[in-house]
Amino acid sequence: MTAQPPDPGVYIPPAQMYAEVQRLGRKVDQIDGKLDRFLEEMREVKSDLSDHEARIRALELGETERQKRNEARIAGAEARRWPLPAIGAATGVAGAVTAVVAMFVR
Repeated sequence: MTAQPPDPGVYIPPAQMYAEVQRLGRKVDQIDGKLDRFLEEMREVKSDLSDHEARIRALELGETERQKRNEARIAGAEARRWPLPAIGAATGVAGAVTAVVAMFVR
């Protein structure tokens, strides 16, 4: 049997190693830039979310100006509503009295 020559392995010249390291550095810079943009967008989303949560809480608690204005209008309408049944009852009583008086006058 003859002996096998030793495996010489893979030889990568320094220029090729340098070019590969440079390429990887550019890729890392690209990823870093994209990550920075992503983080900035996430900060904006977080601030928008906080704003929306505050608005929803205000709506749930009835603290908006529009809700306060509407509550005042409804309370005013309810306060002015009581004369209508009273007027209707008074009209009915007046009609009944008129009918009774008309029966005895004949």
